[in-house]
Amino acid sequence: MNIPNSERLEAIYGESTKSAARFRALADHFQEKYGHDEAVFFTSPGRTEIIGNHTDHNGGRVIAGSIDLDTIGAAAKNDSNVIHITSEGYRDEIVVDITKLDSIPKVVGTPSLVAGMMEAAKKFGFQTGGFDAYVSTNVIAAAGVSSSASFEMLICTIINHLFNDAAMRVSDYARIGQYSENVFWNKASGMMDQMACAVGGPVLFSFANGSQPEYRPLDFSFQSKGYRLVIVNTGKGHADLSDEYSGIPNEMKEAAKVLGAERLCETSLDKLLENVDKIPNDRAVLRAIHFFEEDRRVGEVADAIAKDDTAKIMRLIQESGTSSWELLQNCYSLQNCKEQKITLVLALTQLFLNQIGDGICRVHGGGFAGVIACLVPIAETENYVNYIAKYVGNNNVYPMNIRAVGAVCV
Repeated sequence: MNIPNSERLEAIYGESTKSAARFRALADHFQEKYGHDEAVFFTSPGRTEIIGNHTDHNGGRVIAGSIDLDTIGAAAKNDSNVIHITSEGYRDEIVVDITKLDSIPKVVGTPSLVAGMMEAAKKFGFQTGGFDAYVSTNVIAAAGVSSSASFEMLICTIINHLFNDAAMRVSDYARIGQYSENVFWNKASGMMDQMACAVGGPVLFSFANGSQPEYRPLDFSFQSKGYRLVIVNTGKGHADLSDEYSGIPNEMKEAAKVLGAERLCETSLDKLLENVDKIPNDRAVLRAIHFFEEDRRVGEVADAIAKDDTAKIMRLIQESGTSSWELLQNCYSLQNCKEQKITLVLALTQLFLNQIGDGICRVHGGGFAGVIACLVPIAETENYVNYIAKYVGNNNVYPMNIRAVGAVCV
């Protein structure tokens, strides 16, 4: 079985030795499991949110980028109506009959997610069919770099190339992923995670136009400015956090409704301030203030990138993190307020950054549990990794880079 050539791997990963070994192992497992002599190969990265924390679901702007951790898959049609997916490291095979989607229970894990994506694809006018796939990932699970969206975009890329002659757009991928999470996982997510995984590279997104987000690539890298992005997994919380996540968009929309709008992007901070006394939920007001100020910061960061103003970029990202902690309030769960892994690791990281006099840190992604992002001077990266690993373990610290390629057929 042929694997992707070295030139293609170099374009995606910047190297071809380690990535070729991953795809060779993937091909061997796929052939052993499903007996196909040929396969099509796919990759879908995780994502990092640079700025724009919890703004997408209310029509705001986000700057995000794909990362050099990804989900890869080998797949082939099986001439049936049944999808078979084996995910490396998981015992149970995912089996979904696309003719019986109504019979698949919701909110029961990955089978629900796959069923939701197949229902969405059909609803949006695309073809689906049975296929076999073997999947492997090094995207950190349940930790804010969008392992679920990475998987979703991989599956979308598979059905795009196997059944739709590559006619699907990345916005179609994102709509499909969002529909599945909203309807089959009961999670009120936006489209940012999916878009960032699908598009690739650092990108400015605007979600004001609902199901058709606007986006443009940005010419920027932290590494070229002397910083390394380090993602730290602080430790997964023990509670089911779906209600916490969903509470943010729901409370923002609660405030918007009082202002005569469906989403906050359709109104303004001035109008919010004029009507604070009409919104009984104080936290909804605080989260709405975060939205308006965060959307402003995103625009200012995009302008600062164009002007090559690194100091302003760093300052605004730090302000964003502070707003997430104080106004958005997604650094720990109220279900167990004594468990504060994110705030603890932020505090420990800030002690290190204060000592070296450079760098920033902030909550990353959905929040409540999971990861923080740290931008540390390249020369201090190893020192920071060794420092924070004493508290979270070496296997939970991930220096990484932005990758230029999104979810693609390899």
